[in-house]
Amino acid sequence: MSSVEEFRAEIRAWLADHLVGEFAELRGRGGPGREHEAFEGRLAWERHMAAHGWTCVGWPVEHGGRGASLEEQIAFHEEYALADAPARVNHIGEQLLGPTLIAFGTEEQKKRFLPPIVAVEELWCQGYSEPDAGSDLANVRTRGALSPDGSQWVVDGQKIWTSLAHEAQWCFVVARTEPGSRLHAGLSYLLVPLDRPGVEVRPIVQLTGTSEFNEVFFDGARTDASHVVGEPGDGWRIAMATLGFERGVSTLGQQVGFRREWDALAELARKNGAIADPLIRDRLVRAWIDLEAMAASARRGVDPSVGKLHWAAWHRGLGELAMDVCGAASTVAAGEPYELDDWQRLFLFSRADTIYAGSDEIQKNIVAERVLGLPKEARV
Repeated sequence: MSSVEEFRAEIRAWLADHLVGEFAELRGRGGPGREHEAFEGRLAWERHMAAHGWTCVGWPVEHGGRGASLEEQIAFHEEYALADAPARVNHIGEQLLGPTLIAFGTEEQKKRFLPPIVAVEELWCQGYSEPDAGSDLANVRTRGALSPDGSQWVVDGQKIWTSLAHEAQWCFVVARTEPGSRLHAGLSYLLVPLDRPGVEVRPIVQLTGTSEFNEVFFDGARTDASHVVGEPGDGWRIAMATLGFERGVSTLGQQVGFRREWDALAELARKNGAIADPLIRDRLVRAWIDLEAMAASARRGVDPSVGKLHWAAWHRGLGELAMDVCGAASTVAAGEPYELDDWQRLFLFSRADTIYAGSDEIQKNIVAERVLGLPKEARV
């Protein structure tokens, strides 16, 4: 048995032994559009994982991880999804900020922030998008300035679509710290606590009726001067590295979840007779083929922006197909006042897939300019 097969068998056995009792009730809970489900229970489960060494498996051992290889990380995410284990609450800290600090942080930053991420003691959110910038990160207007004595950064501005900010204790914020700078220049990557004066988090009610992302207002919010990752003004490079981690190996586990959704939808089509419609059959087959192509591309190491374009369009299309498979019943809420079933929630929340984590328009520009080497888009 290869080391990867042994690793896969180890995590599979551990999940079978530990997703029991109170944790068994968490199977399938949480995830996009459902982050409100059993949050405290999922937090307890993830801390249980941490106590047994199953968080941050891809991190180097010296930073609290297992030093798992790429193939082992793929195995971990696949087995986790196949076990129907609950959606992770520490994804942003573990998959985004942690690798960023390992790559670019100072030794003091690593000692301060990495252990609480491994232990799931501090949760993080991402302060990128703004009302007037959206996915155009180079046009952020949130400002950061050093206090007169140079001991703190003072942050003013607004972020939006900040997933799980209402549950997080910290936010990594891209802010403009050089007055008069434009576009990519003059940005800094600041680590800002959310439980201090000058920070207000306002949940946003989504189409699903739930609230998992937020507006975050900074009005004189403060953080230590040492809480800047990289050099001041180097925020664009750091932020782009974080986005690369965001679209990395963990998306393979996401694709296992996509397969489970496809399987369930195909079974529903058989049960309710929708499979008799040749157009429905054709769309189901095409969705299956596209899912296979997506998995093959991910294993081959496709460019993260190409991968994001692929899965976002696929998942949104699956939501639309689900409504057609459900038929007229898809238009009626499951209960009062606005209780949705899983297919309705999938359809509504997947409308955001082509917007969050970098909109389709931005991703296409990245692919055109940085992957294909085409001329840059004309900008005013």
